[in-house]
Amino acid sequence: MKKDIKNKAIKRLKILEGQIRGLQKMVIDEKYCIDIITQSLAAKQALSGFEDLILGNHLSTHVVDQIKSGKSAKATKELLRLYKLSKK
Repeated sequence: MKKDIKNKAIKRLKILEGQIRGLQKMVIDEKYCIDIITQSLAAKQALSGFEDLILGNHLSTHVVDQIKSGKSAKATKELLRLYKLSKK
């Protein structure tokens, strides 16, 4: 993993951790449901941003290496699997 992406990923995960703990506290404190859902949606967006970051790293490192070494079918299969999972 590229060092700058790793650092960004760790930072985003720490933010997500705080958001999830905040959600847990909101439920414990019986906050207004719409406020909880709003915070949950923000956490989803943050997780999506994290996934984008990791995917970008994968494309620029592993996929490039796989294609260069003649394993483009493997790279394609992995990406299609991710695509299908994202559609569920």
